[in-house]
Amino acid sequence: MPVDQDSSGYRWTDVPATRLRDAMAEALDAFPRRTVDPEGRKPAAMLIAIVDRGADQGIWLTERAPSLRAHAGQLALPGGRLDPGEDPQAAALRELHEELGIALPRSAVLGLLDDYPTRSGYIMTPVVAWVGDPPPLTPNPAEVAVVHWIPLSELDVDPRFAAVPGSDRPTIQLPMMGGHLHAPTAAILHQFREVVLHGRPTRVDHLDQPRWAWE
Repeated sequence: MPVDQDSSGYRWTDVPATRLRDAMAEALDAFPRRTVDPEGRKPAAMLIAIVDRGADQGIWLTERAPSLRAHAGQLALPGGRLDPGEDPQAAALRELHEELGIALPRSAVLGLLDDYPTRSGYIMTPVVAWVGDPPPLTPNPAEVAVVHWIPLSELDVDPRFAAVPGSDRPTIQLPMMGGHLHAPTAAILHQFREVVLHGRPTRVDHLDQPRWAWE
């Protein structure tokens, strides 16, 4: 089970819509974020974009283009490696623009979650940003095959934890879209649920990726 979790906090559905952005920013500001020294690994940033659809809020998940050399067809958050001189906030916003054609100001960033080290040699920094009512998307076909809008209610679910052959750490699986989402995206979104939707200081960097992600 996740560590450092307690029962305090709030529930996002009890927050008035006019206060939700501020409540999320306050939860992130109160969260004692952990960083990871790259130690030769490549820094990357992922963007959790809070997007309105009518009176509801959700996030974008992309389905990676089949032509990509790595992780083709997988569900992922917009994101990628940091360019020289970039911090995670700038990289996440740049990747959102490159992948989906959405340009956000830095003031849209609400905060950051814990760094997550991957088996493929990256340190992922999740960045949470508020989009609100978005302009039309223009996905880059070289990177994105499909864009899914996932309502917050579908993210606010209990995960499943499973053993990983060859690892002493469990992996996490989030029920989503008729199947299960895996780490690292599942771990990042679970921490988003705990910290941002409930105000609970939950850690996920101990959760491993499934065996097929190692190979």
